[in-house]
Amino acid sequence: MKFTPRKVNLFNLVKLPLAYLGGVRARTITDTEVVVSIKHSWMNQNPFKSMFWAAQGMAAEMPTGVLVMKAIDDSKRKVSMLVTKQEAEFFKKATGKILFSCKGGNEIREAIQKSIATGEGQVIVLTSEGKNKEGVVVSRFQFHWSLRVKK
Repeated sequence: MKFTPRKVNLFNLVKLPLAYLGGVRARTITDTEVVVSIKHSWMNQNPFKSMFWAAQGMAAEMPTGVLVMKAIDDSKRKVSMLVTKQEAEFFKKATGKILFSCKGGNEIREAIQKSIATGEGQVIVLTSEGKNKEGVVVSRFQFHWSLRVKK
């Protein structure tokens, strides 16, 4: 499958409806970076008039997951993938449109190659930062992905 924002958004509609209804949308996809947006709305807000942390978490995980799926697809190998740990920091109220980006494509490819060479699973930590329209970081998430090439 060619990874395009349109195809990822359609995938979300069918397979991850909560993320789609919450406003998570893929914006740009390259081999090294994915950018996803989410807009603060009544559907994803908390009682404090900002975006609920879990909505930010859905949007933050998406660029990391798309990068992992794209690298797996490019490798032409069967690779199991699983988030084993997640950490988050919040710096400012998330209102308006927030862009989450992850730039870990090269590290993912290296981990897959290492798993191919060793036959062992690899854990990679991918960071996804959410910035508001002023470019201020509102939250930062780290996802620990376990990758293992299947025999």
